[in-house]
Amino acid sequence: MAASHDHPSLSDVDTIPILDFGSQYVQLIARRVREAGAFSVLLAPDASPEEIMRWRPKGLILSGGPASIDAAGAPRCHPDLLDLDIPMLGICYGMQLGSHLLGANVVRADASEYGRARLHIGASEGLFAGVPADTTVWMSHGDQVENVTEHFDVLASTDTCPVAAVRHRDRPFFGLQFHPEVTHTPHGVDILRNFIYEVCGCDGGWRMADFMERQCRHIPTVVGEHRVICGLSGGVDSSVVAALLNKAIPDQLTCIFVDNGLLRKNERDLVESTFRDTCDIDLRVVDASEAFLTDLEGVTDPQEKRKLIGHRFIDVFQKAADEVVADGGPSVKFLAQGTLYPDVIESGHGHAGTAANIKLHHNVGGLPEDLEFELIEPLRDLFKDEVRALGEVLGLPPSIVWRHPFPGPGLAVRLLGEITEDRLAILRECDEIVLEEIVAANLYRATQQVFAVLLPVRSVGVMGDGRTYDSVVAVRAVETQDFMTADWARIPHDVLAIISNRIINEVDGVNRVVYDISSKPPATIEWE
Repeated sequence: MAASHDHPSLSDVDTIPILDFGSQYVQLIARRVREAGAFSVLLAPDASPEEIMRWRPKGLILSGGPASIDAAGAPRCHPDLLDLDIPMLGICYGMQLGSHLLGANVVRADASEYGRARLHIGASEGLFAGVPADTTVWMSHGDQVENVTEHFDVLASTDTCPVAAVRHRDRPFFGLQFHPEVTHTPHGVDILRNFIYEVCGCDGGWRMADFMERQCRHIPTVVGEHRVICGLSGGVDSSVVAALLNKAIPDQLTCIFVDNGLLRKNERDLVESTFRDTCDIDLRVVDASEAFLTDLEGVTDPQEKRKLIGHRFIDVFQKAADEVVADGGPSVKFLAQGTLYPDVIESGHGHAGTAANIKLHHNVGGLPEDLEFELIEPLRDLFKDEVRALGEVLGLPPSIVWRHPFPGPGLAVRLLGEITEDRLAILRECDEIVLEEIVAANLYRATQQVFAVLLPVRSVGVMGDGRTYDSVVAVRAVETQDFMTADWARIPHDVLAIISNRIINEVDGVNRVVYDISSKPPATIEWE
């Protein structure tokens, strides 16, 4: 499979690259910059000046990191970095490294600071314009800058950190020992905005409507007269890709939706009505449910389920793609998929268009290399919340834009044990009730994933005057920002009571409902 095509030129957008020195907050810094109206991109800590300047940056941020600058193997920037004539903001480790390279000393602090601290600001202009002279900030450091030379101005301090913020007098370098990007620094966003607007002179042009128009101009130049196929799952990412491509090249797009028999209730109808009727997209629906369910007969191991589903999906999608090619008309050259910026970050640093650094994330189910399509990934510069914002700009309905993630193997990993038509029917009904009541209680957007799980156990119950011996359903609801960690959602008891009563009374074959109160880690969000 060919490499992904580069993103459109962002030369007309104010850009603030971020050198990543290993901070756990680095993606948050990028998001804060974008929320403030400038584009951000993460680069390797030793990115060359040439690579940085390709982005035509208005400024540069050096992130924090866990290392000490004099430790063996500590990340370093390019030796010529500070010769660039652009404003730079060093955060925590970034401040220490930049200050050290400009002649200041970095030493082990007498008292490490972890957590909230009171910042005393001595210069309330520029970086600290509009910020109270005494404010709370979030510290996380064991080293700190001391004995700054006459070339630095100290802008702020804490009781245990005399040099908590600096400005170099001759170079456009600023440093913050605290983390402005976290919510525990109440005026941190104001400080970042001051850097972006007051120091760097940005104009706030990073907006989803502008991104959409830019992509609509760029995509036709890449595609030319060829056709594009898009694997449409009904999830947020693939749906937004489909809507964006349909706006940019409406007569050259074909979407393929595979019904694997493991979908939620009315899922196929929702996808068809949204994209075929509302968006007027060339949508090919492939009903392969019989083939998938035949593969899964008697299989209970979750890894084996995933493997069988993945292999069958590849086969079905390949045949569907071949049929699109056989239809004639413009040749099919491109495969569109919903790779997001976190996928790019996971694959290694570097320019977002450098294919050698990028792991292929096939949203349509792990497609093989021999499909021989070139990838087109119009969302590769976006975070998840930005994809949702783009979906709104494109006019997708809230039921698509704000829907919770749904696993690629579908209900197969929420139906523990053997997969049968009868058990799938039970799970679909339970899942619909759970989602209906979560929506009715106005909790859908307050949670990030909510679903039902059909367990491979039966329990004794009493219904009416008779004994029952039926299935057990678990309800799972989590709150998370990044899905790497998650906490179980504190759903009100009255909502849980309604869910339980409805499932037991309305779904034949279930007589017990339990609520999962496990966090991730040690548990996972999905049960399989």
